Amino acid sequence: MSRIPRQRTNPAGKRPGKTGHAGKDAPAVEPLNIVHGALPSREVILRFIADHPQKASKRELAKAFGLKGDSRVELKQMLQELEQEGMLQKNRKSLIRPGALPPVAVLDITTRDKDGDLIGRPAEWPEDQGVAPAVAIRQQSPAGRQGKGKAPVAGLGDRILAKIFPAADRGGPAYTARIIKVIDRRRGASMGVFRTEPGGAGRLLPIERRGEEMVIDPDFTGGAKDGDLVEVEIARLGRFGLPRAKVLSVVGSVGSEKALSMIAIHAHGIPHVFPPAVIAEAEAARPATMSHRADWRDVPLITIDPADAKDHDDAVYAELDPSPDNPGGVIVTVAIADVSWYVRPNSPLDREALKRGNSVYFPDRVVPMLPERISNDLCSLKEGVDRPALAVRMSFSGEGRKIGHIFHRIMMKSAAKLSYQQAQAAIDGKPDDQTGPMLEPILKPLWHAYEVMKRGRDRRQPLELDMPERKILLKPDGTVDRVVVPPRLDAHKLIEEMMIQANVCAAETLEKKRQPLIYRIHDGPTLAKQEILREFLATLGISLAKGGNMRANNFNGILAKADGTPHQTMVSEMVLRSQSQAIYGPENIGHFGLNLMKYAHFTSPIRRYADLIVHRALVGSLGFGEGGITPDEEAALDDIAAEISTFERRAMAAERETVDRLIAHHLSGRVGEEFAGRVSGVTKSGLFVALPDYGADGFVPISTLGTDYFIYDEAHQALSGEKTGLGYRLGDSVTVKLAEAIPLAGALRFEMVSEGRAMPAAVRSFHKAGRRDRGQVRKKPGTRPPRGRH
Repeated sequence: MSRIPRQRTNPAGKRPGKTGHAGKDAPAVEPLNIVHGALPSREVILRFIADHPQKASKRELAKAFGLKGDSRVELKQMLQELEQEGMLQKNRKSLIRPGALPPVAVLDITTRDKDGDLIGRPAEWPEDQGVAPAVAIRQQSPAGRQGKGKAPVAGLGDRILAKIFPAADRGGPAYTARIIKVIDRRRGASMGVFRTEPGGAGRLLPIERRGEEMVIDPDFTGGAKDGDLVEVEIARLGRFGLPRAKVLSVVGSVGSEKALSMIAIHAHGIPHVFPPAVIAEAEAARPATMSHRADWRDVPLITIDPADAKDHDDAVYAELDPSPDNPGGVIVTVAIADVSWYVRPNSPLDREALKRGNSVYFPDRVVPMLPERISNDLCSLKEGVDRPALAVRMSFSGEGRKIGHIFHRIMMKSAAKLSYQQAQAAIDGKPDDQTGPMLEPILKPLWHAYEVMKRGRDRRQPLELDMPERKILLKPDGTVDRVVVPPRLDAHKLIEEMMIQANVCAAETLEKKRQPLIYRIHDGPTLAKQEILREFLATLGISLAKGGNMRANNFNGILAKADGTPHQTMVSEMVLRSQSQAIYGPENIGHFGLNLMKYAHFTSPIRRYADLIVHRALVGSLGFGEGGITPDEEAALDDIAAEISTFERRAMAAERETVDRLIAHHLSGRVGEEFAGRVSGVTKSGLFVALPDYGADGFVPISTLGTDYFIYDEAHQALSGEKTGLGYRLGDSVTVKLAEAIPLAGALRFEMVSEGRAMPAAVRSFHKAGRRDRGQVRKKPGTRPPRGRH
């Protein structure tokens, strides 16, 4: 990029240091040389976005450069081109440079610099973007920015929500940050298992794969016993030897396998104990009144959930549309527990729910977003009990097109509580005493309505990436019994489609009312990921069109071509890896995977804070009485969306790590045994091998594959021997021997038993092209990268 001339005034005519930043907290940034009213060059656009991330929306860019009319259209086209080329990427309502931090981010304060100032790093950072950037934390005076109010003060180990600025001093961290809110305190504490040492001292065994052991002096053991799970802080770092630590708290014994989920809870800082004020508010809650409610207690709404579900937040009912204007049409009613009646903005219940963001589900326990008095009692749509709800009645044409909907605040009484298997068995001709009388009046109309809605879904063509989900079944003592893949029933699909359509209705209604809300958004694959997928598919003779306007049905076509071939699993995994992650945001970009333009989570307010916000927005905008959204909440939607997106990723990581630990514990007594597996990942360091029968995977270091030199071919997702031409590709069925199991870290290490197979001609030609710049990889140990809802 050429050097861009700078001048002493910015587009707003202000002095350096005032450009778009809030007061004195903003660093001084020299402005670009800008000619107002003229379309800037690509280089100027990119530099401006890098220096002014808070002004990186299309509207703000046009305003900054004084563009009007046709120039705005040209600017939009330029930004689209830069995005397609991978020079820019979307971040909610802004554009950012790839690898750059967004204007608002969640940071973990990890260390201090040589001057003692706090340094943070992003709480979430993609591994393919290298090391997360350092951010210098700007502490404000206790009186606040303008001497008003109280400024948030953070310390080492805290997690914060922060406003991000590019640093003026290029010699230090690339960014500075002003604290908006402290989300969680003292996240810097480490966790491990305490082992006693002679003389009363102790040793800390890490619970993380990349953690290190620590020495605990006798005066700092905190009463921990051998085998206890403890939380520690580093007491001293020396140039030689292991770090020395001090026990802060004893979590409990890890002798029981059930305690393994507690490791993830504490390691990720997941709040799991409700404060007394929250419990008191929940216990004091009383059943909802009929104020502003329609009486729907005679409508035979039913719940269909997993057999072991304790909270029931959605109920459904369907019937033929009696309107002569809609022949063959159906009316589908979805009722959702009215959590907004009980959890009011800024109450203790509300603040704790936001702090948690969502419920977290482990094989042996659930960490709920709301106390049981609310989640399992007052808000659970129990059979035969009056319960408040928000309901939407949706009309569909015979072709499955939604032609109208309307929301109601109601009082309902569930006609039945059914499990998925129970409802499906009734439809399949095996009704029981409960479902028999319901078959004709309730269940068959529901299935008929689903068939009608499915026509619309098939026409919409969402991404049909149906990967099997495994479930761990535990014995009464908390140990693993077996791992199963529950069948995917039509009953599951019926509820899923009805919930999706209810979510669409919520977004459409709130948009029509011009009511701010939090959307569930899912961006399309980046061009870089598309290119990786395109190169891989080309090795299988499958083409993927170039361009930035990919749709979900393009990927469905790829999956259809691979269906029934030996490459089916491999292609499905690569398509999955190419997809972006769905997040929450107040600016709508649509939902790529579902192929929907307007989508907001509405159907699970018991377990997701985003849905509670949408409920409040509906209550307020539709005049449904108490419990509506407040102006303060509307102003904070950006921050709330960022927080709950982070908390969702936190929950996913904790759930995944707990499963890994459970399986590693389950297999720890079978070291030396052989297992049937499948290559689930190929890296320069070795192979990841999944064990389908156990729902877990482990690593085969490249150093154990043999005496040959192995070359990593990213396009073919292969590791192959330079001399023999034998190797392994993504999706290969293999036999491995378990060499090591580390339950606390959830890690499995394998040795390959299967010999490599002959690589395709394209891989062999890859070798002949030369390995100097082709990624030759010598045998070396590897580390496992992190593994990647709608």
